Amino acid sequence: MSTPSAPSTAHDALSAPPQPARLGTVLLVIVTAYLMVGVDSTVVNVALPGIQQDLGFSPTGLSWVLNAYTLTFGGLLLLGGRIGDIAGRRRTLTTGVLVFALSSLLGGLATDSAWLLAARALQGAGAALVAPSTLALIATSFPEGPRRHHALGVYGSMVGIGASVGLVLGGMLTSWASWRWALLINVPIGVGVAAALPRFVTETPRHPGRFDAAGALTGTAGTTSLVYGFIRVSEAGWSDTQALLGFSTAAALLVGFALIESRTDRPIMPLRLFADRDRAGGYAGVLLLPAGMFGAFYFLTLITQQALGYGPLRAGVAFLPMTMVMFTTVRFAPRLLQRFGAKPVLLTGMTLLVAASAWLWRLEPGDGYPDGLLGPLLLVGVGVGLSFMPLNATILAAVEPRDAGAASGLLQTLQWLGGTLGLSVLVTVFGTATRHASGTPAEILTHGASRAFGVGALIALAALLVSAFVITGRKPKAARPAIP
Repeated sequence: MSTPSAPSTAHDALSAPPQPARLGTVLLVIVTAYLMVGVDSTVVNVALPGIQQDLGFSPTGLSWVLNAYTLTFGGLLLLGGRIGDIAGRRRTLTTGVLVFALSSLLGGLATDSAWLLAARALQGAGAALVAPSTLALIATSFPEGPRRHHALGVYGSMVGIGASVGLVLGGMLTSWASWRWALLINVPIGVGVAAALPRFVTETPRHPGRFDAAGALTGTAGTTSLVYGFIRVSEAGWSDTQALLGFSTAAALLVGFALIESRTDRPIMPLRLFADRDRAGGYAGVLLLPAGMFGAFYFLTLITQQALGYGPLRAGVAFLPMTMVMFTTVRFAPRLLQRFGAKPVLLTGMTLLVAASAWLWRLEPGDGYPDGLLGPLLLVGVGVGLSFMPLNATILAAVEPRDAGAASGLLQTLQWLGGTLGLSVLVTVFGTATRHASGTPAEILTHGASRAFGVGALIALAALLVSAFVITGRKPKAARPAIP
């Protein structure tokens, strides 16, 4: 009788999950890659005055230092998630990190405005490969249960932690060195992460097949047009011709995208992801929740610097209590999720975010940091720590391994679009309120921001209601194992 062949194969070596002892290192490497992208969303903000002075940007052109990144990042997220499914998520993440680091180096060495904008657009493309691959690797590397809940909690907290760390780091680098270091800091971090990924993170099975070129084209062009429309709205208002053209183009392309996805065998965004009621409700939550939260970061940054007179570094430090509370909450959230289930934890977190926005709605001129801002920031820290992890866990629960990249890419796309949509809505509300206000600049700013916070509270309330009445909180059926 012949001796059975050894069970280990090259495929098994690539697709075997990491040992429990190594999962902490795996999480550290993955989260560091995602944190690098999250920090970049705000680290450049406080460097904008220095960039304008050195490279000669006009006031309107300066906004494209942020918009060039936003446009490519938001537009390419769906495509980035599908590339991870086909090419392997570790390989895709490594490529994205290296592209991000290289573009950061090019941006830090820029000598004119066009050079910097091109580098920022390339940075967004790298981030679009990084973000969905990090979340998909957590879904495939960590077994469903407490380990995955802990990993998702840490991952979800990176949204707020990255934003506040970016403000502090940007203020330090700009004040002590140069705005260029706000970009160059990504180079050593990116090289370190790219070197650690092959050593500690296991490659996922590839799911090759006929690439959905038509879906990739219409989906990427549609989401890019949608992001562009929101950018124009935040700059010129809802009646802007270019904004309306962007929205109409996006509507036509996204309708075509949905039709293509419903008929192709290998869709870039499988519509079956919406067949599960809880997952569909989770997607609605990650669209609405950032819409109210990201705008709060924007206006709180303005208030601390323009109304309270804080410098860039002190303004960043003002967000640290929120960051510390958020990180502490994340450490306990997995235990709460195991004991009470995802839905009660999610509803508690969202209720706190509604309360924080309503508190900021009552902000008055003359309110200082301890009596006006500290309390809402602490509520935001706890609310975010309790909200994003259950949403991520609900969306990724029992997802098919072949769809993990697409599910993660869609999550990131909706989260980014939600933040962009919410900011454009709140900026419009702010502009309308300030045009009809009188008083000192600080009083006008506070008046407009409080009105924007009120609309943010309504958006957060909508997210709470969706979570309460759409998500059932039932235990999902286990996903079928991947077939080599």
